Amino acid sequence: MSGSLVSLVLILISAAPVIAVYIWYRLAKYQFSLIWFLFALFAGATAFFPALFLQNMLPFSISAGGRLDLFYKFFIRIASTEEISRLIMLFIFFFISGRVTKENEEQFPTWDKVRKGAAGGLVAGLGFTILESARYAANDMSVYITLLRIFTAALHAACGSRVGAASVLFRSNPLQAFMRLFTAIAIHGIYNYMAALPGFPSLMAILIAVSAVASSILTIRSKWNDEGAAQSGS
Repeated sequence: MSGSLVSLVLILISAAPVIAVYIWYRLAKYQFSLIWFLFALFAGATAFFPALFLQNMLPFSISAGGRLDLFYKFFIRIASTEEISRLIMLFIFFFISGRVTKENEEQFPTWDKVRKGAAGGLVAGLGFTILESARYAANDMSVYITLLRIFTAALHAACGSRVGAASVLFRSNPLQAFMRLFTAIAIHGIYNYMAALPGFPSLMAILIAVSAVASSILTIRSKWNDEGAAQSGS
């Protein structure tokens, strides 16, 4: 597959979930603006750069090989740096968002902050995927890896939703926030490990991504189905 075709496919793969999630949020009548959605997407995209910086600062490996090296690579060098970077950018995003909309807080009386954080985090995860996919496209990926990026987008969305919830919980419940961050890192690391193995484990990686994003969707949908729709005017 040529580099230009790979790039085009990855752009479509990255854009399709973003459009689908935006349509979902609007049809469900969650109370948010297009600007809020785009800035959540931007926050996730910008998280790509501190993650890349941290990964370049860390050694590529810590041993001659073996399980310890695989754990370090997938859980520490990749999963931890990406999720912590996403956490920082989402914390900044929700801080600014809260400041900007403070005078209109009564506009969202039924919004649960954890679910709002999960919703923003899911969008941010997709924003991160767009830049990461562009990086992969520059390396002229195989058809197999290109298709796997579809499920990696789901993985980033699922982990992003957990980190988004953590970002709004750190002040009120730091232990729960840490557990959500830890869960995101664990899911991300397991997915990377499974995806790197040949054969059947790749299917397991796909199942992990799909089940994780399904869990995130159920979290976001809960309560808003009834309350959010009743209050929405958008």
